[in-house]
Amino acid sequence: MLFTQTAFLAHDAAHKQIFTSGPRGEVFSRVVANLFVGLSYGWWMGKHTRHHGNPNTVGKDGDIAPGAVVFVRDEAPKRTGFIGWLTAHQGYWFVPILALAGADLHVSALKAIFGGEKVGHRKQEAALILLRLVGFPVLVLLLLGPLLGAAFLVVQVASFGIYMGGTFALNHTGMMVIGREEKVDYLRRQVLTSRNISGGRPMEHLMGGLNFQIEHHLFPNMPSANLRKVRPMVREYCAELGVVYVENDVVTAWRVVLGYLHRVGAGHADPFDCPAARAFRTA
Repeated sequence: MLFTQTAFLAHDAAHKQIFTSGPRGEVFSRVVANLFVGLSYGWWMGKHTRHHGNPNTVGKDGDIAPGAVVFVRDEAPKRTGFIGWLTAHQGYWFVPILALAGADLHVSALKAIFGGEKVGHRKQEAALILLRLVGFPVLVLLLLGPLLGAAFLVVQVASFGIYMGGTFALNHTGMMVIGREEKVDYLRRQVLTSRNISGGRPMEHLMGGLNFQIEHHLFPNMPSANLRKVRPMVREYCAELGVVYVENDVVTAWRVVLGYLHRVGAGHADPFDCPAARAFRTA
């Protein structure tokens, strides 16, 4: 929980929401992301900038690029054998896969810094992230011993992945996907690909303000604490233009996300009978 909330702070600073000085916000984000969270600021910033410019756009948004999970229907038939079977049942496996997302983020950061990708201030990031990814586990193992320490680290990384990955999955998964050559104006590109999560102040704190995902995508430099203030204005304007504005409670959002991933992976509209989905339906 702590590492994810800290990552939200790094995210806000990277969007120039915290400091009036851009360079100061960049330094803050770099230190917090690498030293405290264990993510490469330079790698994440490039990826996240492309996402904001082209959310849910095939070939442009790396967040929907095929990986452990397929987000675009056309990608599923390309997978065969055991991998194809996993993809066909990805709706069932999605939450367990999220438990590995934290480790994947750490590995991706290391690959970017030490593998030759374009990362600014590479030496600084390398020193900070090694201190975090080596120093923190060593500290835990020294304090708790090898068995309890290892168990703690496994639970910590898995919890981080589920919390972080689950937050971002609710924001865009199951919303409109834009084709490679499809042209969509700015308002619709940001609104139709994003989903808000209702739940008031508790949900706002839990998701670091990203529950107002539509407003965040429209005004990415606006401090997250102010997004709630412009929400009524955005809803009214979208209603005037006939632009669909989606806001779900967290249970409905998870049901939509899991159902969408199942349909994409399976390649058809069979009912999704995952126990988690049944629990959401009856909640």
